[in-house]
Amino acid sequence: MKSEGLVVLSLFDGISCGRVALERAGIPVKSYYASEIDKHAIKVSKDNWKDIVHIGDVTKVSFKDGVLQTELGDYNVGKVDLHLAGSPCQGFSMAGKQLAFDDPRSMLYFEFERILTEIKVDNPDAKFLLENVKMKKEHKDVISDRLGIEPVAINSNLVSAQNRYRLYWTNICDNIEQPMDKGILLKDIIQEMVDEKYYIKGGRLKWLNEFGEVKVKDGYIAFNPVKAKCLTVRAEPSWNCTYILQWPHGTNSGGYRAIDGKTPAMTTSSWESNNYLLNEGMVRKLTPEECEVLQTLPTGYTKCVADGHRYKALGNGWTVDVIAHILKHL
Repeated sequence: MKSEGLVVLSLFDGISCGRVALERAGIPVKSYYASEIDKHAIKVSKDNWKDIVHIGDVTKVSFKDGVLQTELGDYNVGKVDLHLAGSPCQGFSMAGKQLAFDDPRSMLYFEFERILTEIKVDNPDAKFLLENVKMKKEHKDVISDRLGIEPVAINSNLVSAQNRYRLYWTNICDNIEQPMDKGILLKDIIQEMVDEKYYIKGGRLKWLNEFGEVKVKDGYIAFNPVKAKCLTVRAEPSWNCTYILQWPHGTNSGGYRAIDGKTPAMTTSSWESNNYLLNEGMVRKLTPEECEVLQTLPTGYTKCVADGHRYKALGNGWTVDVIAHILKHL
């Protein structure tokens, strides 16, 4: 690692969770270039990091002879030391249609690979970290074969109150160990004072009560603290809390079940809107601040944008402490 700091290129950068992770891992950064097109994510990034250079659309980024060429200008960066990417996962997700590389969003993986190849011409020792969701073995094997390494699987529930199973391909270290389990549960991160707007009222709550499930009742509410479901990119936030009410996915048996222990990762399918959280007899959704804690981000990190954009950005983001754990191997 360079004593003056690393030159970092982050693709699909989102709200720059990679930058937070580098700081948390104690790794100095000389310059950080971020490719992102979502204006709300960029606003969050700029609000927290004045030194980040945003370079626009990833398909218009290239690297040659020490020059990073982008739609927003050319940058003489010398060698890129660290290449980060969390390419879109929708085509690989078990919750979606699993079109894999036939999904134009997941095809963007090849932009990461292309740019990595360009970077390695100038710096064969460049390090990289690629993140994506749990996927079918045949899809995982394509990426592994092309990169020449197998991914390490880490669930964010080791460092957070959120179940978030992800695959990480990296050449930072041959053997990335699992993070130490911090034993954090959802009850540990729930806010005591929550704005009334986050509570479910009216017709939706009445509809729930008609099932008779919004009650502490045998078989429906677990009397143990649970992990949150995986944050998603839905504009409307996940319905999670100390106790989870979930419609059994893939069944039509009727009624809700309570999830004890660690809840399954939330998907983007329509049934997820049937997940609610019950805390002290009240049904509500998580606040943006609680979601920030689930992603191990500083509280208030996304406060510069509206709630809907906060939830989406956080769902698209990384669990910072997992990334920091990997980067510490540098």
